[in-house]
Amino acid sequence: MKKGRSITYNSPVVLTFVILSFAVMVANYMTAGLSNKLLFMTYHSSLASPLTYVRMFTHVLGHAGWSHYIGNMMYLLLLGPMLEEKYGSRAIIEVILVTGLVTGIVTWVLFPGIALCGASGVVFAFIMMTSFTSFKEGEIPLTVILVAIIFIGQQVYEGLLVQDDISNMGHILGGIVGAIAGYTLNKK
Repeated sequence: MKKGRSITYNSPVVLTFVILSFAVMVANYMTAGLSNKLLFMTYHSSLASPLTYVRMFTHVLGHAGWSHYIGNMMYLLLLGPMLEEKYGSRAIIEVILVTGLVTGIVTWVLFPGIALCGASGVVFAFIMMTSFTSFKEGEIPLTVILVAIIFIGQQVYEGLLVQDDISNMGHILGGIVGAIAGYTLNKK
């Protein structure tokens, strides 16, 4: 007798992140942007406010619009399950939290007039981590070098010459977090 097929929650951290981000996106529309400003966007606010510290982590769940959300979630759903299977759920949670904190702090300190939201830093962390999946001691995969050159080159180019609302610094910082995580986790 054949068993029926079932849908599995195969990547709990990544799937939960996608679902939470969707809920945040819906809340953002229902509140005309107030929920993002209050909880899911980091910006230069008073250090006396406890929400300043909360937003250092939660800004990765907020997105400026549906295309922003869909673009980030597609990459997370493509890369995340493989990374979560290889490194485990705890490592993926740590990468998401560290990426959020690093991009949040740098934005708060260096860009006081900028508000940051979105999972792009996490996406670029995952991209760099993925390039380390075949890393072996004493070797540097050519894919790591090429991804780093193309990725950093694109971000520097766009940061200097393209005027848009994209945080190239957030992408670069996420990529650095992902490269460090990928190298460290593979070394173990």
